[in-house]
Amino acid sequence: MPGGGRLRTPIVRGLRVVLPLAALAILSMLFLLARNPSPDIAIPYVDPEGGNLAQRTGMTAPRFAGVTPDGARYTLSAARAVPDGDEGAASVVALDWRAADGTAAELRAGHAALQDGTIHMTDDVRMTTSAGWVLTAPAIDADTDASLITAPSVVQAAGPFGTVEAGGAVLARNEAGEHVLDLNGGVRLIYDPRP
Repeated sequence: MPGGGRLRTPIVRGLRVVLPLAALAILSMLFLLARNPSPDIAIPYVDPEGGNLAQRTGMTAPRFAGVTPDGARYTLSAARAVPDGDEGAASVVALDWRAADGTAAELRAGHAALQDGTIHMTDDVRMTTSAGWVLTAPAIDADTDASLITAPSVVQAAGPFGTVEAGGAVLARNEAGEHVLDLNGGVRLIYDPRP
């Protein structure tokens, strides 16, 4: 059997040269036979026209806090905000408003726009007050300069003594300087005597 070992050695030496060359030839053929990329196929996440960059800019989870002239503190937060000149728009918005006299309101909406110090909230607006009222309305405006919260159109409200339908609502200071929720415009009360 010693002759067989001598025969294997030249074969192994030959395979050590032939196999890497064969692998290199196969790889070369793969690269040569590969299809040329078509210039008509665009990368899906690239806009070839460039688009309007102002429409694509924005902030994720912005938060803004301020104080009104009469001392009410407010915090505005959103899932996303997009600038629009000197103004802006936001989606999935939360506004927490707290007056110096202890009155508080929490507002939630699907969309909001800021214009001249007024936050215009739309898309399923819901306001909960510290007095126990829960209001829903198509739109609510919060004027940060006048510390005034207004629902200009139809309001559905649930309070400590029942439910109310009204043509509008205003949360503002009265003559005594206290913040009061005023439901107006054809108020209809459904009284619930349960505690």
